[in-house]
Amino acid sequence: MSRLTDLIARAKAKDRALGDELEREFKALASRRAFGLNFERHRPESVELPGRPIRRGDKVRILPPRGSTAKGDARLWKVLRIDEADGKRTAHVSLIDAAEPETADVATDDIVVVAEFRDYIYPGLVSTGKVERGADKPYHTVINGENFHVLEALTFTHRGKIDAIYIDPPYNTGARDWKYNNDYVEEEDLYRHSKWLAFMERRLLVAKRLLNPDASCLIVSIDEKEYLRLGMLLEQMFPEASMQMISSVINPKGTGRFNEFSRTNEYIYMLWFGDERVKPLKVTAAGKAPKVEWQTFRRRDLSSVRHTRPGQFYPIYVNEESGEIDHIGEPLPHHVPRDEAPKRKGCIAVFPVRPDGTEMNWAITVPALKNRLAKGYARAGKFTGEAQPYIIQYLKSGPIKDIEEGRATIVGRNPDGSVIAEYQQGTRKLPTTQWEFTSHSAEHYGTNLLKRLLPDRRFPFPKSMYAVEDCLRFFIEDKPHAIVLDFFSGSGTTAHAVMRLNRQDGGRRQCISVTNNEVAADEQAALRMSGLRPGDPDWEKWGICDYITKPRIRAAITGKTPEGEDIDGDYKFTDEFPMAEGFEENAEFFTLTYETPVAVHHNLAFQRIAPLLWMRAGAEGPRIDALPDQGWAVAETYGLLVDLDRSAEFCDAVDACERLRIAYIVTDDDRRFQSVARRLPDSVEPIRLYESYLSNFRFSMGR
Repeated sequence: MSRLTDLIARAKAKDRALGDELEREFKALASRRAFGLNFERHRPESVELPGRPIRRGDKVRILPPRGSTAKGDARLWKVLRIDEADGKRTAHVSLIDAAEPETADVATDDIVVVAEFRDYIYPGLVSTGKVERGADKPYHTVINGENFHVLEALTFTHRGKIDAIYIDPPYNTGARDWKYNNDYVEEEDLYRHSKWLAFMERRLLVAKRLLNPDASCLIVSIDEKEYLRLGMLLEQMFPEASMQMISSVINPKGTGRFNEFSRTNEYIYMLWFGDERVKPLKVTAAGKAPKVEWQTFRRRDLSSVRHTRPGQFYPIYVNEESGEIDHIGEPLPHHVPRDEAPKRKGCIAVFPVRPDGTEMNWAITVPALKNRLAKGYARAGKFTGEAQPYIIQYLKSGPIKDIEEGRATIVGRNPDGSVIAEYQQGTRKLPTTQWEFTSHSAEHYGTNLLKRLLPDRRFPFPKSMYAVEDCLRFFIEDKPHAIVLDFFSGSGTTAHAVMRLNRQDGGRRQCISVTNNEVAADEQAALRMSGLRPGDPDWEKWGICDYITKPRIRAAITGKTPEGEDIDGDYKFTDEFPMAEGFEENAEFFTLTYETPVAVHHNLAFQRIAPLLWMRAGAEGPRIDALPDQGWAVAETYGLLVDLDRSAEFCDAVDACERLRIAYIVTDDDRRFQSVARRLPDSVEPIRLYESYLSNFRFSMGR
């Protein structure tokens, strides 16, 4: 080790940048544990910024010709100067890290700016629209940008303020569901698992700075491709957290796969910090007591076909006249065909058989079913006329326990003696770590719900909104002012769920949704062949943010589809009401920009910094979008002082605003800043611009 540090010191003496890079890699290697999750920290990621103006000093890539589907030149170039002649701009560029000097002259239209994650960024935001129905409520925000950089921007606005993070990151299935360094990571990539871990680690490290250390939670959903690696990563990154993993059924039918078991579930990691506690859920249902749910008695999974469970393939005799269970027969030996089962006069023998004729098993044994039937916890359902002529239903052990322990009450019985039971309003219960809730079906309450909001638009694998709602409710039900962050927001399900929670209790929770405007992989080739590139309006309109996320959130709030039609259907479960009613909420949409520190320092980027100042002050009320002519301005929750000679007037105006929490003071003189700060009320936080902004991104990112 000492030899290595000596060599690094010698490298620093000759090339400071190279020495610093070697030292960072050495520290990363030295900090790895002998036992635990070890993986390659791949070279820092980079992201292309189409549409960003080309400036001298930028890192750029040269694009392939329009109409080509080739990847283009992956090398990085530096813009040395920009010339303009006859209305055309040409960049003189030099190859970065070349063994031999190489330069080129390229039209600025044929290059794209690249931001590497090792570089410092100075972010801004440009508003791209808003929807307002929530009066004085705070705004939900949707930010279109590379999520790593947006997370860095939030360290200025929300460091230590986030109450809940819910993310549904790419599952790394090998099906081109995510990119690393602008290239899709496919199944044959030997490093796809370590790339995914490096990708996640970088983002979680920044997100960790945003969580409220006193009480907050982090919720991550994943499938079986990465759940083991993700679990170990979370354990190593958040040793201070309480952590559990939930297995949740999202597709009871199962997703068929060649030579594999059908997948029905996914996994949800829940971590909570500080004094945060898991709250038992309150059982409510739109003013009426929710009924105890009956379940299908035939086992569903193909691992439970006949022969796999001795004693659970037997006839249930249903009376043809009454439609009630008359008798429960004995199990049939595996070699005995079901049509050889004993007959019973006036009854039909019902076996657990799928519509395609596959013989399954019943959920429990004969003695257990007889016990349930005697208590009214089993019954025959409707006649189907299929291979299994009657649906057989039963109550699972959880609802039975709720009845017997008083959380649910038997309010009557059906003619066949089966119970009619309801949960008591206000009853609270904690579910187990195995979830099988009807409301969590991704097909019915993810895909189909999104079709109602955006009838002619498709998004792959949206989450059930009610599943996200339930996950958040465990932690923020008693936090009506909670701030929720989703930096893999996809179709915008998390923001939709937060609005539902607000409607249920009059809360003022707000959601920050972060997504990019990536166009689906299978659509990109056709767009490129037609001569389009990222950054072109006709390309960008098909991106996820512009085509799905923003329209979904707008539709949810207004109750109308993008075509202006009332949304068809009702919300269900905890709060049932027509979707066309919408929500009394506000939302604003932004795109991330990349500013220069010089422009920021000289007040030349104020319009793009302004939304960040507003968000830091709570994202509510009016925003100061331009430098005030009178030298100062006061909004509902914050104020801005540009001319310190007008500080007396500014302080008087601040005193008159009861809800004002932050005063931004623009000055290079720390003594004058302190003089103004001392005159402000104790309830107002003074922030020095632009020193606070610039230093946050210059020193706080751990580069």
